[in-house]
Amino acid sequence: MKDEIGPLKSGHLEIGEFRVYWEYHGTGDRECCCLLNGLAMHTKAWYGFLPRLTDSYDVILYDYLGQGESSTDDVPYLIPEFARYLKLIMDEVGVARVHLMGISYGGFIGLDFARLYQERLHTLTLSGILLSHEKLFELYQEISLRFYRSTDEVFEIYTQYMYEKIFGDAFAAAIPAEAFEAMRQRFYDRYIDHRHCLIRLTEAQNPFFSALEDKMPGYRAIETPTVLIAGSQDRAIPLWQQQKILDIVPNSRWLEIPGAGHVVYLESPDLFFGSLRRFFETKDLDFEPLEGVEG
Repeated sequence: MKDEIGPLKSGHLEIGEFRVYWEYHGTGDRECCCLLNGLAMHTKAWYGFLPRLTDSYDVILYDYLGQGESSTDDVPYLIPEFARYLKLIMDEVGVARVHLMGISYGGFIGLDFARLYQERLHTLTLSGILLSHEKLFELYQEISLRFYRSTDEVFEIYTQYMYEKIFGDAFAAAIPAEAFEAMRQRFYDRYIDHRHCLIRLTEAQNPFFSALEDKMPGYRAIETPTVLIAGSQDRAIPLWQQQKILDIVPNSRWLEIPGAGHVVYLESPDLFFGSLRRFFETKDLDFEPLEGVEG
């Protein structure tokens, strides 16, 4: 299926010395959504899920700096800039508004896009993200950076630890050992010589959180209908951290997928994308999620 998928158009934004890769999938005459990458993702990682959307919606994908086909310079990155790149891509392809969905790291970009450009949104969906200072998250970030900055052997250990952290029990148990190893090896091969990308993307969270208090009025002013979809077994960003967003973004709703871990869209794609489509259709929080989704 992935081999048959390709964009209607694609290109690079030229931003100073940087090049930001984007793709536009669909027909060019329908409502559009944008799927925001997690930290270690790239546009092609979404290809297996696009058929769940492209029968009804056009889709924008793009790589942040340090990802996929975008520039991978070893320089500081900024999350608000990643949000601005999406606005520029929308201008480039002539899209006025999008349904924006950010998973994990992509949630940071989604929140900043809503803070800065909410007039360009139909809806906002977040999954596996937080918007508060949390000591446990700081510790998780610091140990990840230590793995990235260490030896090749230590980085390989990280690729084992990472998957233990992000999957729910049932999903992890169902993955054959050889598939698990292939997944781990792909991650290792992609980043062993580009660990600076993981470091720079992770470090971009520091100015994001340092500015949280100053920018909090902007987050509280987000009026876009916002849904949080969490996995009940998320151990990377525990539910109690994610739920604090409900007290910040006023027009928001909580949905929970039992048994799923941090990467809900991958572990429970039917429930995740099925509920996402219902939200897109109504553009309202008063919609009926798929059976099996709580909230």
